[in-house]
Amino acid sequence: MDMLADSFPMLLRGLGITLLLGVVSFVLGSGLGALVALARISAFRVLRGAAIMFVSVFRGTPLLIQIMIIYFGLPQLGVQLEPVPSAILALSLFAAAYLSENFRGGILGVDKGQWEAASSIGMPYWRTFRRIIFPQAIRIATPAVGGRFIALMKDTSLASVVTVVELTRVAESIGNANFRYMEAFLMIGALYWLINTLLSVGQGMLERRLGKAYA
Repeated sequence: MDMLADSFPMLLRGLGITLLLGVVSFVLGSGLGALVALARISAFRVLRGAAIMFVSVFRGTPLLIQIMIIYFGLPQLGVQLEPVPSAILALSLFAAAYLSENFRGGILGVDKGQWEAASSIGMPYWRTFRRIIFPQAIRIATPAVGGRFIALMKDTSLASVVTVVELTRVAESIGNANFRYMEAFLMIGALYWLINTLLSVGQGMLERRLGKAYA
């Protein structure tokens, strides 16, 4: 308990950075992922090819390597980013690759008859997508998207390798200060578990609400 009390201010700062990384990266990744998903189902081959390549690269390489390339590699090209923006950029791109497939699956999961019915009454393509297809696609994709958000919160721990002082880095600092590494990492692990448990509960509530709205 004494260690918890002594390190509480540091834990709060680390928790704030972890939440910042997770939430901002998820929002940016969702926006980019939605665009990539639309490109994947586009009638234009160039867009489809670019989207497929994007997903292949960012899903096919470790997130840790992506973080290091952005933080340590980009300066060789004249692009210098601070640790937090570097981590957010890497996490956002990584999340976008996975979320794009979640969104694409949601869109393709909507019955094709919905498109045909809207077309039969003369509704334009984008209005059909916005008012009929997109709401249903979100409901279908919610479980997978929620799971990706939870995974992303855990992935923020990798930002510690580029000196971002999030929860994992805080645990290292606490351990280095008093050599009580076991207690430090168990404490941080409990915080991650609490965060993701709350997210899981929120996800379940959202799924039930969307299910009732759809019914």
